[in-house]
Amino acid sequence: MDFNDIQNAWNNEKTDNVVLPDNLEKIKSAKTPLGKIRRNLRNDLIGQTICVVLLAAIPYMYEFPEKWIAPFYLLFSIFLAVCIYYLAKLYFFYKRLNNITLKTRDSLYETYFDIRLNMELYKTFGFALTPFLVLFLLGFVYEKLSMKPGGFQIENLSNGQLISVFFIVAFCILFMGLSVDWTVKCFYGKYAKEIKKVIDELKEE
Repeated sequence: MDFNDIQNAWNNEKTDNVVLPDNLEKIKSAKTPLGKIRRNLRNDLIGQTICVVLLAAIPYMYEFPEKWIAPFYLLFSIFLAVCIYYLAKLYFFYKRLNNITLKTRDSLYETYFDIRLNMELYKTFGFALTPFLVLFLLGFVYEKLSMKPGGFQIENLSNGQLISVFFIVAFCILFMGLSVDWTVKCFYGKYAKEIKKVIDELKEE
């Protein structure tokens, strides 16, 4: 039974004794976690778009030398293409969430699996950006160090120092990957679990 069936029953019976079924109330209870997922996703989309714009302005904000401008924007163009691809997919997911009306158990199932699918998409997005962010960070640090008196150069690094750099890069990638995983669980995963709990309760009836 969905909301239309209830409305028809109300109109046909002309009585105040129409009672909403328990499973319909449970389905409606999933609207609260779904609303939180929508809110977090909207904030994410806005925040990430702002970050992309700010990143594009970094060479001029920090007055990069002319020789670094072209390499920076070459790397940034690839970074931007990846961002547009994933942010577009997440935006369309957000639009779907806005158009969802939880009237039936099937619609709740479909919504839950769509959320789970896009949680994995979000993780893939974060992992795809991680190498770019590490390269941006390394380039920024190198540029700052090379501007010091004496000029820091990569060829001056010893083997031990190079190994240390590789370990630092590996640590940064691992840290960013774990951060993405934590973010998804904190801002989306726990609310998806609430919806899954409702689904499990419906299965028991």
